[in-house]
Amino acid sequence: MTATDESTGRAPRTRLVQGPGMLLVWLYGVMSVGAVSRSIYQIATEFDRAPLAYGLSAVAAVVYAFITYTLVRGGETARRAALLCCAAELVGVLTVGTWTLADPSAFPDATVWSDYGYGYLFIPVLLPVTGIWWLRRSRGTA
Repeated sequence: MTATDESTGRAPRTRLVQGPGMLLVWLYGVMSVGAVSRSIYQIATEFDRAPLAYGLSAVAAVVYAFITYTLVRGGETARRAALLCCAAELVGVLTVGTWTLADPSAFPDATVWSDYGYGYLFIPVLLPVTGIWWLRRSRGTA
């Protein structure tokens, strides 16, 4: 039987911002700020130079911001959404990382996910793996 909050009659929200979850929120927040500011600047000033790279950096920024939001929000629905986003992020990092190595001419400038996040100390490839691990581990905890 699931415990309920007496004031609302609903199950308490799963807390995701505890233990390793705090570090994940911090890292995703930093990556959000970095990717958002980088992509805004590049799209505003140099978009015609590398539209694919800058567009993909903007996509990464949106993914990072959404995962940050869901981790802070908490709850089972947010946990599932963050888990799905982390999986999509991992697919994106692996796809773009492989693409940038296989066909460097397609990317005149780097994306956040280029070379599996080499320019960001490989955090872009490690973050979704860690996020998936944490979100699976935190399932059903309150």
